Amino acid sequence: MNPRLLYGWQPYVSMAARRAQAARLTQRLTRSGRSLEPVKVTGRVIARSYWGRAWCDNLLAYSDFANRLPRGERYARNGSVIDLRVGPGLIEALVSGSMIYEVGIRIRPLPGGRWKTLVRRCAGSIGSVVELLRGRISQAVMEIIARPEDGLFPAPRAITMTCSCPDVAVMCKHVAAVLYGVGARLDERPELLFRLRAVDGKDLIARAGKDLPLARKGPAAAKILGEGDISAIFGLEMVEGKTPGSRAAAKKAKLRSPKPPADTKDRTAPATSRQADPRGASGGRDRANVSVRKKRAAKR
Repeated sequence: MNPRLLYGWQPYVSMAARRAQAARLTQRLTRSGRSLEPVKVTGRVIARSYWGRAWCDNLLAYSDFANRLPRGERYARNGSVIDLRVGPGLIEALVSGSMIYEVGIRIRPLPGGRWKTLVRRCAGSIGSVVELLRGRISQAVMEIIARPEDGLFPAPRAITMTCSCPDVAVMCKHVAAVLYGVGARLDERPELLFRLRAVDGKDLIARAGKDLPLARKGPAAAKILGEGDISAIFGLEMVEGKTPGSRAAAKKAKLRSPKPPADTKDRTAPATSRQADPRGASGGRDRANVSVRKKRAAKR
């Protein structure tokens, strides 16, 4: 008797048939309004980042039948995980095999004390202030978080796996494929690890911001650029009176400058009409009166 029929297993379905079956299901679910998030792996390597590879390596702790892992890895690589969703403490997926199987993986939330310890340990490993401002977490932090013994990865006792297939193994090949798919997702979205363990990754940034030293002293006088330096560097004209203290500086400079001597006029300069005749308009009237008097005397 066929052992597949004895244990309730479905008959073998070729890869081409499985893909066609997955395509039909995808179309049906899409028409009903559900959007799928399939796992897409390029090449033979499922995860390339440190934390993605560490997640996949940690799967050995969950396996009760070692031969399920290689099969699950093949399923993940060939696109059999047609939908994968990660929520707080829950992973839900659809896997295309002999038929479409539903996989559910529950993970207990991380204890609060353990998370606080991780936050303190990671506080001194933030790469730079620029990463903080951009909301990014450095690889050094993720290496601490992804440590199997005391990081965010769940221990075997904290994880429960279910699959609608008839396999008696706790981790069947469909569950293994889903867990490998999580490793592939962590390459693109490492923040899913915080969501899965029901912790807030922003706590790391908040703690690192508190530990940054604050500058209490201003810049040294030699490092302050004057207006002339700024004008030379940026090609700008500094407007007088716009900067604090500019009027006071100009007044002091005027007081310090020596007064010019009294007779410093340029004698070679052309004289104006008033300079040529100091008497101005009144001098012209006097000359006219003298000529009138002379005419009157001649008539007499």
